[in-house]
Amino acid sequence: MSEFTVHTLLKTPTVTVRDVYCRGECKHRSAEECAAATHLVFPYRGVYVRHVGEQASVAEASQVLFFNAGEGYRVSHPIEGGDASLSVSVAEPMLREMAPKALLREGEELSFRQPRLRIDPRAQSLAMLLRHSLRQGIAEPLEAESLALTLVQRALGPRTAHAAGASAGQQRLVERAKLVLVSDLSRRWTLAEIAAEVGVSPVYLTQVFQRVEGLPLYRYQLRLRLARALDLLGEYEDLSALSLDLGFSSHSHFSAAFQQTYGRSPSEFRQSALRR
Repeated sequence: MSEFTVHTLLKTPTVTVRDVYCRGECKHRSAEECAAATHLVFPYRGVYVRHVGEQASVAEASQVLFFNAGEGYRVSHPIEGGDASLSVSVAEPMLREMAPKALLREGEELSFRQPRLRIDPRAQSLAMLLRHSLRQGIAEPLEAESLALTLVQRALGPRTAHAAGASAGQQRLVERAKLVLVSDLSRRWTLAEIAAEVGVSPVYLTQVFQRVEGLPLYRYQLRLRLARALDLLGEYEDLSALSLDLGFSSHSHFSAAFQQTYGRSPSEFRQSALRR
């Protein structure tokens, strides 16, 4: 059985959108792979680690990862359960026009300097709106193309994206803290518990996480839970059950956080994405 399952949701001369599932059975680094074309990958379920040379990036729902054409990479799955991502490819002339020059390497080949960027909640919701509407067959090609291009613009925008800062060692520390959080989204972690898992003091972890990710640790965990909710809304009739499964103290807490983050209630998002 193949490790990957790929569903092409949209393919036009401008944009290709694929839903990619991985069983995640390879805990250690895989054999080196290479992308045939540059594309942007938006993880939305589970987690994996992408290794480019000595640089490792945790791939989870608050990130967009850049897979450069011809650039070798390896993947590992430190947490069981597999993963799923939305892969978006844009025609190279359009992608070059959309991407800020500061994000691109010099040269004729289009290639991103950084392995990933953190995206904002609006980009998260756009990715899931695109996926749900294509899987449900309710988005016509023109609408889907426009939504995909808006997603790419949003993800690359200097006012909405955040590049990791600080030293390489501090970034590795933050990546380990992310894996702790993603390992159990419903658990109500304390700062001391997370710090103990990664082997530093709570104060140092708080400071470094804010420096690298640009937001506090607790808000990062909230974003992870809400991003998972975007993925699962179509699978739950009872939103109260969904909120409890994701670790929220109540349905009202979940709804308020969702509304504040995405600008609409869970029911309103489900209606727009799934027409239900």
